[in-house]
Amino acid sequence: MVTIRSGSIVILVLLAVSFLALVANGEDKTIKVKKVRGNKVCTQGWECSWWSKYCCNQTISDYFQVYQFEQLFSKRNTPIAHAVGFWDYQSFITAAALFEPLGFGTTGGKLMGQKEMAAFLGHVASKTSCGYGVATGGPLAWGLCYNREMSPMQSYCDESWKFKYPCSPGAEYYGRGALPIYWNFNYGAAGEALKADLLNHPEYIEQNATLAFQAAIWRWMTPIKRAQPSAHDIFVGNWKPTKNDTLSKRGPTFGSTMNVLYGEYTCGQGSIDPMNNIISHYLYFLDLMGIGREDAGPNDELSCAEQKPFNPSTVPSSSSS
Repeated sequence: MVTIRSGSIVILVLLAVSFLALVANGEDKTIKVKKVRGNKVCTQGWECSWWSKYCCNQTISDYFQVYQFEQLFSKRNTPIAHAVGFWDYQSFITAAALFEPLGFGTTGGKLMGQKEMAAFLGHVASKTSCGYGVATGGPLAWGLCYNREMSPMQSYCDESWKFKYPCSPGAEYYGRGALPIYWNFNYGAAGEALKADLLNHPEYIEQNATLAFQAAIWRWMTPIKRAQPSAHDIFVGNWKPTKNDTLSKRGPTFGSTMNVLYGEYTCGQGSIDPMNNIISHYLYFLDLMGIGREDAGPNDELSCAEQKPFNPSTVPSSSSS
């Protein structure tokens, strides 16, 4: 007969409780594998919860952790920032989990995942920064300083969309989020995708950091027009340029991610500050993540200075400001 001492039982119980706590807090990353029509697909617990080929790869939390998020956005909670206490790693990784089965941060190997994080978050930092030339810590340390446009000059209601995305009485569709969304039609489209009533309640974006990150990742992962690539597909090399793209100097490069997201507001105008600021954040983040800017490629791949815009427009896109 085996005798188990009470102390051993206590230890076993504590271990079991600790394991359950880890699972409850999203730490269960057990990889499950099966074949679907001859193709290997996987899940990885809470973070990659749909059967997907991408879930067979490393997930974002495997190579991008809390301390790195804190390094990239080190000044976001300083007293002079405008969204103190709003943005955090948990909100980001929870938002990312919705898109990891679709390839966000999980396409290719670890290096490609790290580079995509630096690219996406470089865009985010540039669009939400309150840094300036002599700011403490340098101008690139102030990403996620904002979660909304501070002094909107208009309500951003486009009545030409009144049948599909009608403006809600009293709602204002000014810039909000990690890649700021503008205009009723962009709030409507994002809300449909994320199953949130953003058309009637655009303020949800500035009230919920996870939703704000989800909207930004959705924009990164989703083509603005059906026949065009998403920024994600451009960056990871899923997109194959047409002859017209090549003639327009657009290719599977970081520069083209700026083009598809912001068009003529950033690209095709030579070496302008809005473009250079995004590039600088990307390179800075590559350095901070231990990859090094040498892996970013030559300047003509980083730049969109001479590219023709994907979407010439007189109306700002979802994150054009």
